[in-house]
Amino acid sequence: MPKGALSARYDSADIQVLTGLEPVRKRPGMYTDTRSPQHLAQEVIDNAVDEALAGHASRILVTLHDDGGVSVRDDGRGMPVDQHPEHQCSGVELILTTLHAGGKFSDRHYRFSGGLNGVGVSVVNGLSLHLEVTVWRGGGVYHMRYSNGEKDSELERIEDCGARATGTLLRFLPDPSYFDTAQVGLAWLSHLLRAKAVLCPGLEVTLLEEESGERQRWRYRDGLADYLAEFVVGAALPAAPLVGHHAAEDGQAYVDWALQWTLESGDESLGESYVNLVPTSEGGTHVSGLRTGLLEAMREYCELRKLLPRGLKLKAEDISTNLAYVLSVRIPEPLFNGQTKHRLATRSCIALVGNAMRDALALWLNQHTEEGDQLAALAVERAQTRRRLSRSSALKRQRSGVTLPGKLADCVSSDISTSELFLVEGDSAGGSARQARDRDFQAILPLRGKILNTWEMDAAGAMKSREIHDIALALGVAPGSGELDGLRYGRVCVLADADSDGRHIATLLCALFVRHFRQLVNAGRVFVAMPPLFRIDMRNEAHYALDESERDDILARLHERSPKAKIHVQRFKGLGEMNPAQLRETTMLPSSRRLIQLTVEAEDGTDPMLDRLLGAKRATDRRHWLEHSGHLAEGAQTQWLEELAQ
Repeated sequence: MPKGALSARYDSADIQVLTGLEPVRKRPGMYTDTRSPQHLAQEVIDNAVDEALAGHASRILVTLHDDGGVSVRDDGRGMPVDQHPEHQCSGVELILTTLHAGGKFSDRHYRFSGGLNGVGVSVVNGLSLHLEVTVWRGGGVYHMRYSNGEKDSELERIEDCGARATGTLLRFLPDPSYFDTAQVGLAWLSHLLRAKAVLCPGLEVTLLEEESGERQRWRYRDGLADYLAEFVVGAALPAAPLVGHHAAEDGQAYVDWALQWTLESGDESLGESYVNLVPTSEGGTHVSGLRTGLLEAMREYCELRKLLPRGLKLKAEDISTNLAYVLSVRIPEPLFNGQTKHRLATRSCIALVGNAMRDALALWLNQHTEEGDQLAALAVERAQTRRRLSRSSALKRQRSGVTLPGKLADCVSSDISTSELFLVEGDSAGGSARQARDRDFQAILPLRGKILNTWEMDAAGAMKSREIHDIALALGVAPGSGELDGLRYGRVCVLADADSDGRHIATLLCALFVRHFRQLVNAGRVFVAMPPLFRIDMRNEAHYALDESERDDILARLHERSPKAKIHVQRFKGLGEMNPAQLRETTMLPSSRRLIQLTVEAEDGTDPMLDRLLGAKRATDRRHWLEHSGHLAEGAQTQWLEELAQ
């Protein structure tokens, strides 16, 4: 059979069974985030924190080694070293080599736990070049080593120790072939560990950077209010954060929170949520419960004090706008959407958190009526603005006979001299952009990945794409019409990741505007946003760089100014990795962002270049260019684009 040809025969012998850690190495994206090994580090850290949650550990030491490896040491009970009665191997080996093996499927040993699927540490082993585990337990020190998920040695007792010495040390070196970058970010790790310490009172967490010897240590008795202060800039209500704790009636679940409303302009809520100390960056049912509970309390307060104008009804967005919060829930057997645990799906958390927040805010509002009336006035003002906007939008839709896309987060202003529409790559980045924007004049339309290549299509064919149809509806301009009478925004900004995939998406969108919305390009209304690829931190200074060249220039200046200062460089994997404040400062705030205007001039080579880049009939030309001049793409983009256009 020719190489690469498909066989027509298919029988039982063709069925493959992946055993051990083979599924992890075959499909790593099903088990972890392949952009970086940060999720691997989090899995190991979560196991150590689970020991603390169970009351068996009080200290955790995380070391970022100079070879790119990570080690986590806790003083918990230590992994089991005795033989498993059924599998005839040690508990350590079973945990590290068998998917869905762990001690957290029952509630006998862990009341609250973040690692419930039994795949976390075995995934770390499968995707690491090397992994070593040392266990202090039962008066002995035990050691075992793996390479590429395979045993280098059996578990052996290497020395004796005191009976009180217990714990586990796990060190791993990620395999870079499975990740876009093999680096675990120091800033990310520091943020995560500080949050663990804040959310687990009494736990001492230490981060050691081996290369510099720098050590950070956190231990809090009650740190939610201090932690929240990092999110709140300027005036806020209440002046001191509203902090609380709630236990379920059966004593099986707990909720802790700290929240404030900022009085600066912004959009939606800025905060963090955790489940059993695992960060849930995409929220979930516990965050839904928080917003529902706050809304119910504010509605009752406004009705009691007759603060609502006739016919006006508050919605969750009216009370959650400008809300800064830290929310932590501890529940047995949480249900997450996926192994990476970014979003909680446990339905009971809506009522658990909702009831706690409703009672807490209602009590505070009625005890602090002056501040309560201020907060209510802000919510009523937002509701009135929302109603005016809704009526205005409904009137526009009625006149135009079209319905705006449901994913569009519109702005308040309809003045095209100031209004902007950001076309954002992905729903996750779209959520960050909604929080980062100024809702008065910036609208957000999230797009699903790479849009259709429309370079060789007519307008009717392009409009068959849902994403392009939504763009046209949001803009109020039909593709190919040449008219701008119905234009709803004065500026269109393409916002995609700073990596190669993001540049591909930006190229497809630019081609769409050049081919089908040329009137917008000619009017100077289309721009490409330039999010940074790097953040450089030195002491209390933060600098951002668009690319490697700009990064190197900044590093050179900083080294010249402070030769001995410790400098940390973070590479952003995408817009979703930036918090809303960073995205606002670097990419969306008019005073500090960088935009490139899309222009097309006669004989500038734009059309021939896009034709060779995107034309289906030009595949041979593209292949010929790559074979002879592809090396020019690194560090000489202007030169190779000019050659490509010829």
